[in-house]
This record gives sequence, structure tokens and C-alpha cells, in this order.
Amino acid sequence: MWQETERHLYRAFTFPDFREAFAFMTKVALAAEKMDHHPTWTNTWNKVEIWLSTHSAGNTVTEKDRALARVIDQFIPNS
Repeated sequence: MWQETERHLYRAFTFPDFREAFAFMTKVALAAEKMDHHPTWTNTWNKVEIWLSTHSAGNTVTEKDRALARVIDQFIPNS
């Protein structure tokens, strides 16, 4: 589940291997580009961490972040 603070939405994802983590990141990248709203994220082998905030709103959580989080959740089975 996404953890929300006043500054960002955060979620960590763990996959069976790097290939699946990277495939997930590719899906997120394409969706983020389409929405023109890009995450801050890290990837280490099978783990992807994502932080969402809206820079133009003073680095705080907005509906744009919640919308992207909902799209990202669609890429995870049983999310």
C-alpha cells in the first residue's frame, strides 16, 4: 500500500528478479510520460521504490500523484 505524508506518496515493490522489476519500471515510465508526471524512484536488483510528489505544487501530494499511484497499482497483480 502507498504510504502518504504531506510531502509524498511512497511505496516499495519487490519482484522475483531484476527482469521483472525492470519490466515494471518500463510500464511505469511509459504511463508517467503519458501523464506528464514523473516519479522519483530507485531500483536495486528486484526492488523498486517510488516517491510521488508534485514539484510545481511545492513538492507536496496532489491529485496528480494519487492518479499516477492508481495507474501504477494496475501493473501489480492483486494490488
